[in-house]
Amino acid sequence: MQAVQFETAIANGVINIPKEYYSKLSPVVEVIILSKSIPETMLMSEKSLAKDWNTPEEDKAWETL
Repeated sequence: MQAVQFETAIANGVINIPKEYYSKLSPVVEVIILSKSIPETMLMSEKSLAKDWNTPEEDKAWETL
């Protein structure tokens, strides 16, 4: 068994598989759906952290990454 991972939208119950994976898939595949939820604490702290993080100094510190 070979595993591939990609993100895609589900529209009307249809999962669109990117063409680059067609040759890697067997006629039967297993799909695992992981819900991407944003933790409540992240949403609540975003505004207060932005005061320290959204500065020209921080941008300069991270520009090489």
